[in-house]
Amino acid sequence: MSSFFTAPGAQKKRKRTVATEAPKKRLATTKTPRAVTKGPAKQAAAPKKKAIERDESISGSDIDSDESGDDIQDRSGSEGASDESDNEGETAAEKRLRLAQRYLEKTRKEVELDEYAFDAEEIDRDLLAERLQEDVAESKGKVYRRLASELEFGQASHTQFRWNSASVTSVAVCAPYAYTTSKDGYLTKWKLQDLPKDQWPQTTRRKPKKPPAPPKRRPERICFAKANPSKAKDKSYKGHTGAPLTVKASQDGKFVVTGGLDRRLVVYNAADLTPIRAFTQHRDIVTGLAFRRGTNQLFSCSKDRTVKVWSLDELAYVETLFGHQDEILDVDALAQERCVSVGARDRTARYWKVPEESQLVFRGGGGEGGSSKKHKVPAGIDPASAAHEGSMDRVAMIDDEIFVTGSDNGDLALWSIQRKKPLHVVPRAHGIEPPLKPSEASADEVPDPKIVPAPQPRGITALRTIPYSDVILSGSWDGCVRVWRLSEDKRKIEVVGVLGGPSSTIATTNGTTGDGAKAQGQKGDLVRGIINDIAMFERGERGRDGLCVVVVTGKEMRLGRWKNLKEGRCGAVIFEVPKVESKKQQQGEDDETQVNGRVEDSEGDD
Repeated sequence: MSSFFTAPGAQKKRKRTVATEAPKKRLATTKTPRAVTKGPAKQAAAPKKKAIERDESISGSDIDSDESGDDIQDRSGSEGASDESDNEGETAAEKRLRLAQRYLEKTRKEVELDEYAFDAEEIDRDLLAERLQEDVAESKGKVYRRLASELEFGQASHTQFRWNSASVTSVAVCAPYAYTTSKDGYLTKWKLQDLPKDQWPQTTRRKPKKPPAPPKRRPERICFAKANPSKAKDKSYKGHTGAPLTVKASQDGKFVVTGGLDRRLVVYNAADLTPIRAFTQHRDIVTGLAFRRGTNQLFSCSKDRTVKVWSLDELAYVETLFGHQDEILDVDALAQERCVSVGARDRTARYWKVPEESQLVFRGGGGEGGSSKKHKVPAGIDPASAAHEGSMDRVAMIDDEIFVTGSDNGDLALWSIQRKKPLHVVPRAHGIEPPLKPSEASADEVPDPKIVPAPQPRGITALRTIPYSDVILSGSWDGCVRVWRLSEDKRKIEVVGVLGGPSSTIATTNGTTGDGAKAQGQKGDLVRGIINDIAMFERGERGRDGLCVVVVTGKEMRLGRWKNLKEGRCGAVIFEVPKVESKKQQQGEDDETQVNGRVEDSEGDD
């Protein structure tokens, strides 16, 4: 007894040749000019007919649901009739070339619509090529954007806001919304302000009579969720039972995830902060979160010395990564399925290759003022103020091979996966604390000056980068956010400036601060308090409207209370950083207006 599944291959082929005749007969008797076939009959159509139908689907308005995603849809029916005859006998290579040319034409039209485009030839050579190069570079995971020189950090406007009196521990952004967590158990959703139309970049050819005023409107509080300690023993409770410490938002705007003191990882609906699921796999405080760029894959780290991988699309736990010898305080990730974590007092940064189930270990904490003997205390700095690296607290990835770490001794280190030692270390990146008075160091009536300890450096409490660019931002409690950039050879960290502080707090060329750095709380410092986290996003398409930086502060550190600033503020500061290009364009338009005005005046005099 034979069947289709047991019949020889020759019989199967003969059956297929018979099936090819039926569609031809139906096509011959069909009155409509386009025949739509489905299922096996469509696959069995003659090669020439199939080519015609695919070209019709590319250029015409009638498209079958079974067509592949590689076909480009063109809604113009008049062009479809001509393409049908022109592309009837084209080969696969000719078809790929035609589709590539159509893609380039579409991209060129998008660029031509840009209000900053001036010359079509310049667009073709520069803008179009640059956009294609950026797409390729990001797919390879390399640094391809040089934004530090394009942003005017010294001209940034700021807005301060606060809702409650507790220290804010973390912030995440998904434009135009920001999410903050505080030690009183609140997760709050804010709607950030939009840039005024007359602000950078200039959208009109002529400059307005009055200069644009910096935005002053504060963010709007949309909704919030609060931890419920009374549900600590309820395993089915989906929310937090303790204060959340860290928060991250997915790029698609669907999920907001928090981790807190209750060892829980809670997933919220980003629209109204309704808890969806609570994970309890961690055995200690959840200290850090990181989304894989462009996906809903999540990495979490905890004081239980593990990094866990989650999939929010399925709301499921994936796996656990082991290796750290101490509590893990921070984790970061980019597009590839890899992440970097720092292990506090084991003084190691580990680069996890999840698919390969392997890890790279980078060890720090070697010498004074750096992580190895090569990095010594710079000239002019008191060696007594140099502190050994005690804990790696922060980490941020620049690209898939380069990352930076921040430590409690104030060192900012640049690492590459090609070397086990740091490429460059900036010692005491945020300066040192002012020296204590003898009366503050001792309870004696006449204290001995010798008992006064040496001034200690300020530790790095927040660290963030713009992925695949050269911009690095770090925070401490010196009253400002310090801006750094990656050098051209990708082997050094260079100083750029500050956000929110007076000019006297700008670091010197060797990366240290001198006696001119003001103490915390003095007049002129906008960021008063301990900077616990930094988040930022680019305004406009491809960041043409500048950069928005959100900084959250508190009187206490996010993971403890061993540092308390009485004059600190609990809240957030938003910086709007304009682009230098827009200002240059404005200046050029002003010069052009002045020249035209002079010409008109001279003609009037004649």
